[in-house]
Amino acid sequence: MPDQAREGDGGAAILEARGVHRGFFGNPVLKGVDIALRPGRVHALLGENGAGKSTLINLLSGALAPDAGDIRIDGHPVTGFSPAAARGAGIAVVSQELSLAADLSIAENIGLGAYPRRFGLVDYRALGEGVQRVCRLVGIEEPPETPVGALSLGRRQMVEIAKALFRRPRVLILDEPTSSLSAHEAGILAGLVRQLAGEGLALLYISHRLNEVLALCSHVTILKDGVVTADRSLEGVEPDALVKLMVGRDADHLFPAWTPSPGETLIRLEGFCAGAVRDVDFEARRGEVVGIGGLVGQGQEDLLQGLYGAIPARAKSVQLAGGAALPGSVEAANRLGLAYVPADRKRESLVLPHSIAVNLTLPSLARLARSGFRDRAAEAGLVADLSQRLAIKGDPSRPVQALSGGNQQKVALAKWLPRRPSILLLNDPTRGVDLDTKREIYRMLRDLAAGGTLVLLLSSDTPELVHLCDRVTVFREGRVAGHLKGADITEEAIVGAALGLGRKEAAA
Repeated sequence: MPDQAREGDGGAAILEARGVHRGFFGNPVLKGVDIALRPGRVHALLGENGAGKSTLINLLSGALAPDAGDIRIDGHPVTGFSPAAARGAGIAVVSQELSLAADLSIAENIGLGAYPRRFGLVDYRALGEGVQRVCRLVGIEEPPETPVGALSLGRRQMVEIAKALFRRPRVLILDEPTSSLSAHEAGILAGLVRQLAGEGLALLYISHRLNEVLALCSHVTILKDGVVTADRSLEGVEPDALVKLMVGRDADHLFPAWTPSPGETLIRLEGFCAGAVRDVDFEARRGEVVGIGGLVGQGQEDLLQGLYGAIPARAKSVQLAGGAALPGSVEAANRLGLAYVPADRKRESLVLPHSIAVNLTLPSLARLARSGFRDRAAEAGLVADLSQRLAIKGDPSRPVQALSGGNQQKVALAKWLPRRPSILLLNDPTRGVDLDTKREIYRMLRDLAAGGTLVLLLSSDTPELVHLCDRVTVFREGRVAGHLKGADITEEAIVGAALGLGRKEAAA
């Protein structure tokens, strides 16, 4: 464990929860939870989806009030705790679900709600200086007047972090902060976390990426079913031991064993262009899981969206799902048997205010209808079947926004299964989900491949590409930097190709 993660670890707690209970609709979520965030300490909060992490974060940030127990700041219980009171006490939260205004600029988002004032007016000079300070800290190089809506998901995440730091907090809560970041951006954040801890901030770090936790954090609190099952130093703890503390068993068999059995070619492209992708040759067969790797923003997403008809695409030669042309629209892609699961499930994949049942049945309503009318019984049967197959927790009538991130992701995937797609395009499908949910998703993908589906898996999680994929194509600057297969698929080879250090292998 790096020594710098240990420096300044201690002191009286700035922010505490003592014996907090919280439930919803008569169901207990937190049951007597204690946690203490101390200056100079990077404190990990771990637990599987549904363990109560989000509820605890909401209590610590004033978004919710405990049913019992109390929240303390500098040792004193607080009453009437609210998000405004939390901000006033120096508590900042960077949520996994971003809170940015897409139509406003980077600078406007960073200062939103905290614009410095002079004589009752916005002090634009002070605002500019503060924005420049936090942009330097987090490596934002885009002009401050750039609309946030024009940025990639990873860059928006960095703006969210800058927005939190603009207020000069005493406590910083980071919820899955690297889930959409490139390796370079994650490295910048790691250095920033160490710097802030060295300056005396108390940090709460929530992540399902255990190597990050062990590299950055000195203490951990683990929740399981709303109860603290471990609260201890991370000194000397190994990843497997940490997994066992979280889930109560060893980390074996995260990735399913399989024997590849590829069939006919479903995708063959020559000179493919879409968005940032330029003159790419690509081939994939039925029954394969083909990984798409590379640093964020190198064209991988444009490959998937171009295939799906979501952005304009062209090619010198095309063979796609038995057709000889690229789909000109999403509807045309669906008719060809393609399905796409975006990275941003809340904005692009799910209809949050609607129920689990509505989200699960949306792509299949026409197929389930009888004589042009909805078949409620068929819909209910489909919902029950999908919920059981993917272990989706929750009453189907509940809004999908009430689910944990892992269960939301299961819904985003499950809704396509009744259509039996021949090609399934996945954009970081395990972003921000726990180990058990990852295991279930991996099993489902291998089962789909065994049933003849071609799975294209774009992932920012390099071990996922290594252990789950039959072949991996790495992108760099919009072009193929390497085709890897078999024993050549290693983390070193993927990273090397992404950085322009690897040799280009012949396509399988």
